[in-house]
Amino acid sequence: MDEEYKPMISDEERAARRAQRAESRRKKRRARRMRQLRRLVPCGLLAVLCVGLVTVGAQLIEKPRPEVGKAGRPFQPAAAASDDVAASYTRAVSDTDTVQLGEDFPSRCAVLIDLDDRTVLAEKNADTLIDPASMTKVLTVLVAAEHITEEDLDKTFTITIDITDYCYVNGCSVVGLMVGETVPVRELFYGTILSSGADAALGLATYVAGSQEAFVALMNEKLEELGIADTAHFTNCVGLYDEAHKCTVRDMAVILEAAMDNDLCREVLGARTYETLPTTDHPEGQILSNWFLRRIEDKDTGSVTVTGAKTGYVAESGNCAVSCGETADGRRYICVTADAYSAWRAIYDHTDLYRIYCSGETPEETEAEPPVLSDGDAVSA
Repeated sequence: MDEEYKPMISDEERAARRAQRAESRRKKRRARRMRQLRRLVPCGLLAVLCVGLVTVGAQLIEKPRPEVGKAGRPFQPAAAASDDVAASYTRAVSDTDTVQLGEDFPSRCAVLIDLDDRTVLAEKNADTLIDPASMTKVLTVLVAAEHITEEDLDKTFTITIDITDYCYVNGCSVVGLMVGETVPVRELFYGTILSSGADAALGLATYVAGSQEAFVALMNEKLEELGIADTAHFTNCVGLYDEAHKCTVRDMAVILEAAMDNDLCREVLGARTYETLPTTDHPEGQILSNWFLRRIEDKDTGSVTVTGAKTGYVAESGNCAVSCGETADGRRYICVTADAYSAWRAIYDHTDLYRIYCSGETPEETEAEPPVLSDGDAVSA
């Protein structure tokens, strides 16, 4: 980083914000332990009463464990796209069969694409420029994945003061990495997507290109390669609002498709949770969660299973989300929505589009929305 960097905030303000975040982490840890205790106490009593049946019964009722990524899990090499592959990532074409979503569809912009025949099943303002907010981070991890080797994933990166100050000043959602905290590059990928962490995204950018500015140049080169640079242009790697930071929902579908074809990105975007390694600042490690995936998995998406997703929010964009879905026979879809009035509304808009237009089911009244989402994307990019 720049050796002449001048701190953006005072030491006193930085210390206050660190203390605030530390207290927030402690509250979350206590709440998690109480939830675990409430689950374990009745289970423990039941176990005492049924100890003679557990060994035999466990084999009969065993269920898969929830998916949790493990630090240190090897990835296949993330190969950069060839010119031939890049040429295939073109915007899907609307035709006379494309459903034009009306004003009764809540999100201001939307597109649902069948990747197998590259047609648009349904759309609304699909070519209107939007602020992609934290959906930007899909391109961040894709570009990073294409500029590292498998060996890089186990190397480490140390968080610097200019990264944390950037996050503080801009009110970014973060993993909560501290100045001087050293983490594997692998964890920066998960932190960028699951926690929507600007600190992790800036760490990736710095590791790959030396600075955010140099990394953003690589991002825009990738947009050129994907053939969408006429409407898509990014000015930062985290999704902060900028008048020049724009794309369309149709562009974002192209970006996610390319990311889902990358081994590393596909695994990161599809992870519901990930457990980080312990550090001095986080001695118990952290469990990162993709709340969109965890909340949509019990919703009625028809025959479609959502296999990867990223949300975003800044005031100028409203709540937005991009996801990939797949049916049991392997048919793939991509859904992008922007400017919904709540984070839950974005989830339900994806749910409805998959159920109605990919599964052939009739529209049903959406259940009442929970009042709030607690993930970082409900706050900022």
